[in-house]
Amino acid sequence: MYRLFAVLALCLPLLLAARGATADTFEEEPIVGAGAHFAWVVFDALRPDLERATGRLVELHGRYSALGMGCNAGIKIAARNGDHFGFVCCPLADEEVKRKKLRVFPIAREPILIMVNDANPVRELSAEQVRAIFRGEIANWKDVGGRDEPIVVVTRLHCKKRPGHWKTILPDARAFRPQRLNVSSAAEMEQRIAAFPGAIGHIGATWDFQPDSTIHALRIDGREATADNLRSGHYPFYRDLSAVTGPDPSPDVLTLIDRVRNGDAIQRIVARYQLMKL
Repeated sequence: MYRLFAVLALCLPLLLAARGATADTFEEEPIVGAGAHFAWVVFDALRPDLERATGRLVELHGRYSALGMGCNAGIKIAARNGDHFGFVCCPLADEEVKRKKLRVFPIAREPILIMVNDANPVRELSAEQVRAIFRGEIANWKDVGGRDEPIVVVTRLHCKKRPGHWKTILPDARAFRPQRLNVSSAAEMEQRIAAFPGAIGHIGATWDFQPDSTIHALRIDGREATADNLRSGHYPFYRDLSAVTGPDPSPDVLTLIDRVRNGDAIQRIVARYQLMKL
């Protein structure tokens, strides 16, 4: 943990300079949040509103889950209490919440997109076909209306002990096809699917694809990955984005989280990424 916060301390001056701000812009030390990239996207998009609401500089770490960030780092940051909080991209089991004395604040439900290469003529699969592909029961695209071409399964099975997220596809890592490409980041997921015409993978809806990206999302059971379809239960793949704190967060942290959950600015974020507010 010491190394993690040493890295944050080193990065802070660079982040301030990049934003054209200094520590003297605000009277107090910054509020520090860190965690998983897909939740970071929401907080970062709302950062100006959060700074106005708290009158504090807000420093966020977790873009691309770099510098060792992710759900585990978010929970470690939250445990510091005070002016620290974390954000996660998967639900936390009641046992973990109780054991680590966490407070969890649900933000939004994010669709998990099922992605294929643009060269693939397939544009739609059923949920069961997706699951059969990831299990390895369907191994050639011709069996689902595509070309006679092997299917390359790409997975990112993070937070294996936590419920939700990719487990809405298959409930256990051992259920996935053994012959697959495992990646360590969403960026690598996009790269791998783009590299293999027969690839299929999964990625959160808040991922900002490259302008020249050569992959696309499939419709599932004839449905797009939208907030309305999540709400109605017609889109089956998703994960929950939440803020987490220790048992004693500062009033400013609670103000910040309430602003994310209930402020007006969140509406444009959920609309942009088709998130379902929780």
